[in-house]
Parts: sequence; structure tokens; C-alpha cells
Amino acid sequence: MNPKPNSPAPVAAEETTGGSAVIAWLIVGLPLAWGVSQTFIKALALFK
Repeated sequence: MNPKPNSPAPVAAEETTGGSAVIAWLIVGLPLAWGVSQTFIKALALFK
């Protein structure tokens, strides 16, 4: 099937600013770092 001739052009993705990218990484990274550290601490108890 051919695309419709009146279909709109694809919209370009919006660029993110450096500040919003940093905030997004902090939202994901801080809980991830906390979870990894807690897992590491609890794993150390297995080897004592």
C-alpha cells in the first residue's frame, strides 16, 4: 500500500537542553546508585 498523498511531514524530535538532561539523569541515577550500594552492602554480609 502506498502512503496517503496528503499525509503530514514527520515532526522532528524536540532537542533537550543540558539542564533538563542533567535533571533526567539525576532522577534515574540517584535511586539506581542507592539500590546498587544497598545491594553491595547486603552482599558483603554474605561473605563475613
